[in-house]
Amino acid sequence: MRCRPLALLLFFASAVVLAACDQREVENVVKVTDVKTGFFDAGIVDGQNKLVPSVSFHLQNVTSDPIQSVQINAVFRQVTEDLAWGDRLIRGVGSDGLAGGATGGTLVVRSPRGYTSPVARVDMFKHKDFVDVKVDLFARHGSRTWAKIGEFPIERKLLTE
Repeated sequence: MRCRPLALLLFFASAVVLAACDQREVENVVKVTDVKTGFFDAGIVDGQNKLVPSVSFHLQNVTSDPIQSVQINAVFRQVTEDLAWGDRLIRGVGSDGLAGGATGGTLVVRSPRGYTSPVARVDMFKHKDFVDVKVDLFARHGSRTWAKIGEFPIERKLLTE
């Protein structure tokens, strides 16, 4: 009977060690490809046109080993500011995984914040108060710390999808 608590303790300790070993430096495993940016037409909000910064991309596994469960955090910033203007957390690679050398499907991330104006959407880019935006992409695998995997300027172009 005394061996049972010790066996359970050893089992859980080994499970924790094995789980920690499986956490990978995602910045060395995935690469951001096929990046497209712009401002998505978010419709009319409170009687005004709304545009939000948007980025679409693919993740490519640059190793020969599969990887699962990668999280992506997209942080949008106005280029004149250091503080985040908006951010979104998404699943970059699900539990089904991404095989070694493979490229995943299209991931689309849009900021919750954007620009609103009564003027036509295409004219919003010309407004004196319009400030360019960039997006920083961070990734992590397991409980590792976030690693920056890319920084991209948001183009001044209108996206409808």
